[in-house]
Amino acid sequence: MTTLRELAADLRDHRTTSLELVEKCLSRIDDENSHSAFLFVDRETALHTAEAMDRLRAHSIAPSEFAGIPISVKDVFDVVGHKTTAGSRVLTDAAHSKNDSEVINRLRRAGFVVIGRTNMTEFAYSGLGINPHFGTPTNPLTPFANCIPGGSSAGAAVAVARDLAFASLATDTGGSARIPAAFCNLTGFKPTARRVSLEGVVPLSPTLDSVGWMARSVSCIAILDNVLSGRRMPITREESTLKLRIGIPRNVVMDDCEPAVLEAFEQACSLLASAGAQFSDVDLPEFDETASLLVNGGIVAAESYAWHRELINEHSESYDPRVLRRVALGARQEAADYINTLALRRSFIERINKRLQQFDAIALPTVAIRPPSFEAVSDDADYDRLNKLVLRNTMMANLFDGCAITIPAVGADGIGFMLMAATNQDAGLLFAAAWVEAVLKAAGA
Repeated sequence: MTTLRELAADLRDHRTTSLELVEKCLSRIDDENSHSAFLFVDRETALHTAEAMDRLRAHSIAPSEFAGIPISVKDVFDVVGHKTTAGSRVLTDAAHSKNDSEVINRLRRAGFVVIGRTNMTEFAYSGLGINPHFGTPTNPLTPFANCIPGGSSAGAAVAVARDLAFASLATDTGGSARIPAAFCNLTGFKPTARRVSLEGVVPLSPTLDSVGWMARSVSCIAILDNVLSGRRMPITREESTLKLRIGIPRNVVMDDCEPAVLEAFEQACSLLASAGAQFSDVDLPEFDETASLLVNGGIVAAESYAWHRELINEHSESYDPRVLRRVALGARQEAADYINTLALRRSFIERINKRLQQFDAIALPTVAIRPPSFEAVSDDADYDRLNKLVLRNTMMANLFDGCAITIPAVGADGIGFMLMAATNQDAGLLFAAAWVEAVLKAAGA
């Protein structure tokens, strides 16, 4: 497992070059092509950029210590010269982008190499990662070789897990970065939405959308947070000064969890408590209200339908039927329904953030189940049931406008341990996550 910090040290000490890193990633992408992780590989630009970063580093003028590291981007971000198709055939004839999205601008200014665009659920509207148009990447973990990778940022997770890129830029509207990260033994992050620009990103639900990202470690996540948010904060903290106060919600998010998931969660909590974390159960009755926020698809369906309705009128036959069905739920909502749901969410945010003030974070299983097989989601009824269950825990952070991170559980492939914190408490959450990661890694060593 190679982290961004380790790669930066190798580049600094001339143990490798950007060109070597990019060429190795491209070679692995060629070998792994059958896994459908990428929809487009920008080979020529990536090689030219790598050469440029090596020249700049040779003259001690590289734009950052991470300049030259290959990173992938989900197929919703505008990248100059690329088509942004959002994993759909509906946008196949879209014009090539004339400008980079704001987050791509920030990655370029730091010198990262955009190596290609990753596969995803069409228009990011599912937590399972299935794409019938371009194929679905298989889960890279050996125990789950015939299982889904999670979504919607399926290719993003597979790219990092298979070392096709060293980090992946994604989005997260209800868990689209964290679910595949958990299913593929990665670290995935959803910041407070307003901290990172969504300019130049195909929307699913502007109210709930966040840019997200995944990588190999919490330090990688924090490095990218500095780059993408433009907010400089320390990436490490003295462990001896940290006495985490962690709340555990027991309602809703523990329901219907697989025994292996609950066992891994309780084991992690026990290890952290032994290391000094202070746990207590927290009553979050708002979690019982989520069904009221999701009637007829809730905010996501209303906003996605508003964006898609003209495309649906012209190209309905080109949509993934399962995605089309979910988008069409928005047509059942009246303006008053949408306005009332927004008002309910504002109250939801205010009440939960008030309850979370006493904690550094709350902890819960990232996903209630381990990665299901492709066969398990082949039937529409099973697809809908599992999709709802997979999204249930992660979507809480989007609904209360919080931040959240998933970390691999100890000795349990495909299971994530998730921390959530209140709105704009991202720095504290990342400090807490770094400590939690260190404890869990030490236990699993």
